[in-house]
Amino acid sequence: MNDSDAVAQAGLRPASTVPEAPGRSWRLSGDFLFHQAAVLAASLAAAALFATVIAITIDSWTSIQVFGVWGFLKSSEWNPVTQTFGALPFIIGTLVSSAIALFFAVPVSFGIAVFIAEIAPSWIKKPIAGAVELLAGIPSIVYGMWGLLVFAPVFANMEPWISNTFGEIPGIGALFQGPPMGIGMLAAGIILAIMILPYISSIMRDVFLIVPSSLRESAYAMGCTTWEVAWHITLPYTRSAVIGGIFLGLGRALGETMAVTFVIGNSNMFSTSLLMPGATIPSVLANEFTEATTKLYVSSLIYLGLILIAITLVVRFLAVLLIRRLSRGEGAST
Repeated sequence: MNDSDAVAQAGLRPASTVPEAPGRSWRLSGDFLFHQAAVLAASLAAAALFATVIAITIDSWTSIQVFGVWGFLKSSEWNPVTQTFGALPFIIGTLVSSAIALFFAVPVSFGIAVFIAEIAPSWIKKPIAGAVELLAGIPSIVYGMWGLLVFAPVFANMEPWISNTFGEIPGIGALFQGPPMGIGMLAAGIILAIMILPYISSIMRDVFLIVPSSLRESAYAMGCTTWEVAWHITLPYTRSAVIGGIFLGLGRALGETMAVTFVIGNSNMFSTSLLMPGATIPSVLANEFTEATTKLYVSSLIYLGLILIAITLVVRFLAVLLIRRLSRGEGAST
């Protein structure tokens, strides 16, 4: 007697003939449709990025042919009259202003997150968190107008003190020498720091709050101070998420346009002083795109946009590598 006969004598039907549970086929169909929709959404995002890069590359091809890749990157001359264009001052301005923004925003964001997660009483946590997050909802042009009309006059009165205090330090003194104009690379970096502050601090606060309370309580029981708990327990436990938040703020700073345009001074000449006017890639695009009258001029501006995309992708790639490296041992040091 084979297995089929035994099943038949037992009054059972083979598994292949057992009817599906009610609604099972609909659930399978729904899962299939959801899977396909998710794949389509991801594919559309990748296709949009690829199409954007291709379109920008095609539009900038004239400039690429005339100046080349390396020639355009290393040239510091930007003269629409002679049709000579180079991206070096704007690349440096973009990177320097973003670095200044991180220099000011990261410590302040860390302090805000530690205060909310470790120090602040429960009744004040939500109002402070809401006030910080409200900064993210302010349009960038409002930041720019505030920076030009309010911050720049105040900062101009502070620049003589900055020059007298830091301008004579060997090695870095040249960075803080210049006339007190109130606008320039340092002013733009400070405005950017205010803009990216809510992004970094919100992520830090959220990840600090998910640290197991047993770790904090154990550290406090051993006599650790609030600073020691934050620096040796909370931060190592959440380091990959913190780095991710910092790079999120960096990406926001790299692409900011209007706020920077108002306060950076918009000079095409490169200066070693942070108090002098400068320019970034987004500010140049905002200022000169409507004035571009020749094909080479327009192509060079679009070429700058392509370089900005490349910088953003490189930053994103470095962020992924760093986060993967840090996440391998996350929580182990605690």
